[in-house]
Amino acid sequence: MDEEPKKRVSWRRLGLFSIIFIALTLAGFYAVFAHFSDRNLTFDDRLLDARVIVAAIGLLVIYFVADGLRFYYTLAALGFRIPARVMTKLVFINIFFSNITPMATGGGFAQVWFLHDHGVSIGKATAATTIRTVLAIFFIFSFSPIFLLTLEPLQQSTIIGDIQVALALFIVVYLGFFAVVLLRAHWLITPLLAITRRLNKLGLISDATAKIWYFRVMREMLKFSRSFAVYIKGPRRAIALSVIFTAVFLLSLFSFPALLMWGLDYNVDYIVSLGLLVVTTFIMYFSPTPGASGISEGVFGSFFSDILQHQHLLLVTFSWRFLTIYLGMIIGLLVLQRYLIQRSRLLSGAKL
Repeated sequence: MDEEPKKRVSWRRLGLFSIIFIALTLAGFYAVFAHFSDRNLTFDDRLLDARVIVAAIGLLVIYFVADGLRFYYTLAALGFRIPARVMTKLVFINIFFSNITPMATGGGFAQVWFLHDHGVSIGKATAATTIRTVLAIFFIFSFSPIFLLTLEPLQQSTIIGDIQVALALFIVVYLGFFAVVLLRAHWLITPLLAITRRLNKLGLISDATAKIWYFRVMREMLKFSRSFAVYIKGPRRAIALSVIFTAVFLLSLFSFPALLMWGLDYNVDYIVSLGLLVVTTFIMYFSPTPGASGISEGVFGSFFSDILQHQHLLLVTFSWRFLTIYLGMIIGLLVLQRYLIQRSRLLSGAKL
């Protein structure tokens, strides 16, 4: 099969994901409008104040730069140095793909492909993207139980109220599982073997399927465990900076709602705003929709409905998503198109 049909299928899928993303996003905004803001919406020009715009631009710069640097130093710990120009493109390509594809997996695949084009092996690129994601997960999942059990707005939330203790316990178990995968993957050999054998005895999977599942899961876990071992044995400065810039990236990401509320003259409790965004992001990790579209808007609207006035709720929800997601996606699409055009020209020239 030639390459052109593959490209057409790929772009058709991307177009389909885009339509789904837009439809679910609109549904999420409508849910906020209809159920949490009492159908009130007012544009407030205080968000266009020069101080607010300058502060938003400054926070965006920190957000994008920290995103690039956390990945740059993760790669450096694995023994690769990527030029700043390449890392800049990578940041926006990742934002576009990770939000347009379900479960945020597309961003990882896109980065592996992009890094492979720039001399990084597929194995190392995959390890770097996974470790970069795991670092962020550890931060988010470590603080989520604290905020779930202590923030007053979450105690009153209809979404969280009755299950917050169960969620906190789930997070602890999830982190414990990741810790075992990272540090003691061989401990999982016996449990996984027992599970696959049990499923086989119950007739849920065949002998061949049981073997395939077992070996594939173990292979991926052991590969990731070995990659993490290489990472933690890398240069200490690179490891420390990858962790520090992950923290800076997340802190800047979680600060946008507080900035918007400050611009609208709310008396902002920064810790409450920060905590609500941590839990919102935690929930977004389990969303099957592209970029958590629909779900993120609904959860955000529910959490902040008691803090923001009804006429500001949809405005702040949209502004938050625009600054943290939509703007980066637009830039990422433009960067991707330009890169593919340049790549196509280079490949055409090479064939000639």
